[in-house]
Amino acid sequence: MMSMSSGTSHTKLRPRHANGRDELPLIRCKLVAFAFCHLLGFDLLLRLKAIHIQRLYRPESGRPEAYEHLQPILTRPIDWDLIRRQYDQMVKYATALRLGTAETEAILRRFTRSNVQHPTYKAFAELGKAIKTLFLCRYLHEETLRREIHEGLNVIEHWNGANDFVFFARRGELASNRTEDHELSMLSLHLLQNCMVYINTLMMQQVLSLPHWAERLTTADLRALTPLIWEHVNPYGRFELNMETGLDLSPNGP
Repeated sequence: MMSMSSGTSHTKLRPRHANGRDELPLIRCKLVAFAFCHLLGFDLLLRLKAIHIQRLYRPESGRPEAYEHLQPILTRPIDWDLIRRQYDQMVKYATALRLGTAETEAILRRFTRSNVQHPTYKAFAELGKAIKTLFLCRYLHEETLRREIHEGLNVIEHWNGANDFVFFARRGELASNRTEDHELSMLSLHLLQNCMVYINTLMMQQVLSLPHWAERLTTADLRALTPLIWEHVNPYGRFELNMETGLDLSPNGP
């Protein structure tokens, strides 16, 4: 799992499993993502489940004996000369993404549409190796960073779970190719999400207003509360709406 952080923002990227044949291109795409995020002013924060198989790239060549205690996890050196030669092109592509004049998919397609890799793509991968090495060192050294990554991604995974629950028909797939239908589906999903969170918030406020619960819950319990729950919701069946009445969510309600 991945997230991009600039301050407190997080963006989730779904993982893709690779076989032996396409594993190398997938690894290089992740390295390119590190480089792009760095040039765009973001920190790409990964939750590394297989930390024991990660490798650190050597900062320079010609010193294979350097860093004696890190030898088991060191791999080949970074090609800084390639980065210098392609730096202007790398900045051009990153600027295009920032200004919205090009999409990431279009740029990567341009890099990899032939069997011979684009030199700028290779330079992005080399820069990504440097940024990933720095990230791995921070990840191992700073417990606060690991907590930030795990907490942020847990929130996003929980939100995606709510999406799957609400948007359950046809396994969440959009059956139509029309843009208007896609927009209607997404707007309806967001409306249902907001309604569910709003009603849950009102009901939780009602419960927490009772002295029994106010005295029982600790600060840690309150911090863990979320209105994004759906175990009590039945998504199936027919529901008759009466717009003349509403839920009694006052403090003295049932």
